[in-house]
Amino acid sequence: MDTVQHFSSPDRAISLIAGHYQSFEFERHYHLDYHFGLITKGQQQFMCAGERHRVGPGDIVVMPPDTLHDGSPAMQSGYHSHIFVVEPDWLSGFLAAPHFASELSFGNIVLKDPTIFAHLRSAHQSLRMGNLSQLAQDCLPYESFAPLVSRYGQAKQPQEKCLGRMTLRKLRDFLMANIAEPVRLTQLAELCDLSPTQFQRRFKSTVGMTPYAWFTRLRLEQALKLLKDQRSVTDVTFQVGFYDQAHFSKAFKQTFGLSPSEVR
Repeated sequence: MDTVQHFSSPDRAISLIAGHYQSFEFERHYHLDYHFGLITKGQQQFMCAGERHRVGPGDIVVMPPDTLHDGSPAMQSGYHSHIFVVEPDWLSGFLAAPHFASELSFGNIVLKDPTIFAHLRSAHQSLRMGNLSQLAQDCLPYESFAPLVSRYGQAKQPQEKCLGRMTLRKLRDFLMANIAEPVRLTQLAELCDLSPTQFQRRFKSTVGMTPYAWFTRLRLEQALKLLKDQRSVTDVTFQVGFYDQAHFSKAFKQTFGLSPSEVR
């Protein structure tokens, strides 16, 4: 049976997921944040950057923002994972000389490091339980990620994906500013100085998803953040551009494996 729980942490830039995925399969998607997945039991398989991965207990899966991937159980009993969801700006604070043009990257999607795995797993459990002093809770995320970043992190220049005269980053900014609006294909094409046909073709070849699927995912990722801020499901439904709550709830559960009302 699939069971998924989302938790907040003392730091708004970090949230936590604890899940047992037995039959639930993630379709090809991306995230706005870094996801660090600790496989604690069973095996998961996923495709990323044209390569198939199979991971099991003790493995750390590092999934950067905007990285297209899928995910499914690799065995009948499924897999258990503890996941840190970390905003990019928070993680970039570990750079020796942080500045806007740099971002933190990791050399491999899958890391095998028993010491760091145990350190992160303990931190995940402690942050979920909340049985620490406030100062300890505030400091724990930094203490937990410092060894990981020190050993495997590196600064790199962000790679801009271009669609005509527009970068994907700027296009996302436009969509975020208009996330509740009925955006038209012609609008997006004009922003990029392309015809609608050219825009659709270039978008799919550059991003790996259709514009509609990509924008829908963007809306759902934003919805998840709003729900974690204790916004009501009804308010979030319309704030991210869904026309009714039933449609929103169905899309949300198909995407994340839990209903909007279960997010906390």
